[in-house]
Amino acid sequence: MVMVMIVRMAAKSKRERKRHVQQALFRRGGKRRGAGRKPKGARAGERHHARPAFKWHHALHVVMRVAPEVGSLRRRKMYKALRDATITAALRDRFRIVHVSLQRTHVHMIVEAEDKAALGRGMQGFSISAARHINTALGNGGRRRRGPVFTDRYHLEVITTPTRARHAISYVLNNFRKHGEDRRGLPSTWLVDPFSSGISFPDWKERQDEAWMWPIRETYDPLIVRRPATWLLAEGWKKAGKISAREVPSRRR
Repeated sequence: MVMVMIVRMAAKSKRERKRHVQQALFRRGGKRRGAGRKPKGARAGERHHARPAFKWHHALHVVMRVAPEVGSLRRRKMYKALRDATITAALRDRFRIVHVSLQRTHVHMIVEAEDKAALGRGMQGFSISAARHINTALGNGGRRRRGPVFTDRYHLEVITTPTRARHAISYVLNNFRKHGEDRRGLPSTWLVDPFSSGISFPDWKERQDEAWMWPIRETYDPLIVRRPATWLLAEGWKKAGKISAREVPSRRR
């Protein structure tokens, strides 16, 4: 009887050692999502700090950078792909894209969100839709491109005052002037950036005496944005002065 107990205890101890060794064999890293050393230098994206806190009545300035392999966003097929993504985002009630502009390497947006969860889901839905449509546009025939579209986490800035809201709207809608895009190609013939939602902004200084916005060309489909639901983006920014379509961001007015 004693021998049987000793044999059983030895077998149990052997099984425990095997389980312990098996657990220790799980290797770190490897081919899995998020594995490996994080990018540095020019490839580095937004640092992985906690998102800043905000209230439902604040405005949010979001910047999303695209991978170099995607190429410039200021192309017709990229515009159409991202327009489809703005349609997807417009279906949400607790997350609203109010202003947006497409630059060569990044996307600027001013959004409203009820809370952090609404912001996270809204940005995730927009990113997934944008990546799917962009990869389809970049595909070879019927085969969709594979690979990341956005480099890393988006950058978020919380806007809490009328002055900052006014500067943010001008910065986003007139950002093409900062990059010199207003001096080349199609945008040079427009007062507002055709790769932005500027055509849908009703409060340009140049249109203050007009009963209607300027006519939209039949061949042009505007980016889909929502009317602001917060006082800050609807009326509050006006306390800091009117916005001209000829302003160049980062320059003194």
